[in-house]
Amino acid sequence: MSVEGGLSRRQCLGGAVTASALAMLSLPQTALAGAQIEEPLIDSVRTALSSAIHNKAPPVPQFANTEARLAYLRWLGEMSERLRKKVADAPSRIEFLQTAWYEAKRSGLDVSLVLGLVQVESNFRKFAVSSAGARGYMQVMPFWTRVIGDADPAKLFHMQTNLRFGCVILRHYLDRENGDLYMTLGRYNGSRGKSPYPNAVFANQRLWVFNDREREKDPASAG
Repeated sequence: MSVEGGLSRRQCLGGAVTASALAMLSLPQTALAGAQIEEPLIDSVRTALSSAIHNKAPPVPQFANTEARLAYLRWLGEMSERLRKKVADAPSRIEFLQTAWYEAKRSGLDVSLVLGLVQVESNFRKFAVSSAGARGYMQVMPFWTRVIGDADPAKLFHMQTNLRFGCVILRHYLDRENGDLYMTLGRYNGSRGKSPYPNAVFANQRLWVFNDREREKDPASAG
């Protein structure tokens, strides 16, 4: 995916690394992230988003054939190795990656984009909180639990809940922006039309792209 907004790949990567470094030096529960802005939703959109959030389907991927399942397992192994420095516990890495893959596919999103966004937003810290009050891996603003959830913001620290909210919200913004990822990411961060945040996500997305040696296309679809 190309980087838009006038910054070079080196500058984007440099900016992302700097943000991560600053996050490590700050308070453990603090995230260097922006925040979604509450906007009025028409009833049909609110109902659709609420339905997507409350669907209790477990994160169990389904595959068309054995080859697709093996491709997914190769992805899982490779991503687990890449995530090792940030999440030391192997079972926790696998659980996170399985859930992120499932929720990304469920919302029709590229999982590498979701992982790049998580890295920029929280640096893979489950209990990260931004200065604006955004919470968890994908830095979801608490107002979303009132608008389309059960009004319990504490649940945003639950891994699957946070990833589901984040992916559903990102998909909603992508639809609002007619597929324009640059504007979508700006809206997600509360900085619509400004380049630093989308460029940082695009740069970090590259760290999570998986090029399967045997299959170049997406190997599976989520059920």
